[in-house]
Amino acid sequence: MIINPFGIGDVLFSTPVIRSIKVYDPTAFIGYWCNERVRDVLKDNPRIDKIFALSRGDIKKIFQRSKIEGLRRSLGLFFGIKKEKFDVCLDYSLDNRYGLTAKLAGIKRRVGFDYKKRGMFLTDKMPLAGYNDKHVVEYYFDLLKPLGISSVAGGLELPVKDATAIKAKNIFSRINKGHKGPVIGILAAGGASWGKDARLKHWPAIKFTHLIDEISEKFGALTILLGDALERPVAEAVAMSAKHKPVDLVGKMTLEELIAVIKDLDLLVTNDGGALHIAAALGVKTVSIFGPTDSRVYGPYPSDPKRHIVLKSAEDCSPCYRNFRYPPCQKNICLEDIGVNEVMDAVSLLLIAKGN
Repeated sequence: MIINPFGIGDVLFSTPVIRSIKVYDPTAFIGYWCNERVRDVLKDNPRIDKIFALSRGDIKKIFQRSKIEGLRRSLGLFFGIKKEKFDVCLDYSLDNRYGLTAKLAGIKRRVGFDYKKRGMFLTDKMPLAGYNDKHVVEYYFDLLKPLGISSVAGGLELPVKDATAIKAKNIFSRINKGHKGPVIGILAAGGASWGKDARLKHWPAIKFTHLIDEISEKFGALTILLGDALERPVAEAVAMSAKHKPVDLVGKMTLEELIAVIKDLDLLVTNDGGALHIAAALGVKTVSIFGPTDSRVYGPYPSDPKRHIVLKSAEDCSPCYRNFRYPPCQKNICLEDIGVNEVMDAVSLLLIAKGN
């Protein structure tokens, strides 16, 4: 069983691990314990046999609504895991309560990271201060070593079934209206797993507005604003001042539909967040903007400048997010000093390379 209660990007970072396990043993039964929000990222993956989509955070919210429902769902999760009689779990949670649950559910071998001495219930512990010196995928591969499983090279995996692709075509048929130019997704918010600090990873909204206008004028592109319902204020700020109004789909699609739409884009321009890794997993070209986080650790995987251009600040203090901590910053200059012209140059390079 894979345990990963984090966001979209983190879950996609674990798909090369799953591939490696299946190459090592094609008969392996793989379960995945994740949060409810990311279920659609995993549900069509043929390498995963069962999904347990209920994280500690999800359970807490359910208990706030109803203690009886919270207890019922918690017990259902526990006995569902116990029923499968897993031999091994790879615990990426960094939280000892997941390790304890795995132990009580009868999983004899529990491999994971010992972050801040939280690995007390693990049988195989790997010390970890943070993800700092290599990509998260490479850290995730490290947990295969105690099992004698070699990592298998390749990118992130996100299969899209035909039914999902049809949903995207239906969405495009409503908004495209015979458009002949490139279709470019714009994700001006993102980073939901950072919670209230997600704004610290956002390139200024007004710069996205200027970028949309320049892309529309230079390439005759159809631009589409993407994101979830909580990001509507950012989307409205971007669209309000644009001369060339983008199609606004923020908060109007399920995660499954978002995945399908991203698959049909010519290019995605985005902040550091889950949508970036959805695009990378689907083979869609990206221009991504990084500020406090290190693109070597959290950027597109694998790195390929012909398909993914990462823009980052030249400030000495950037990146500053280390050991899962972000130092207080009053100016956030690492994002503000990235110009519209820099992003436009990257967009142009990737579109011209495709022939658009």
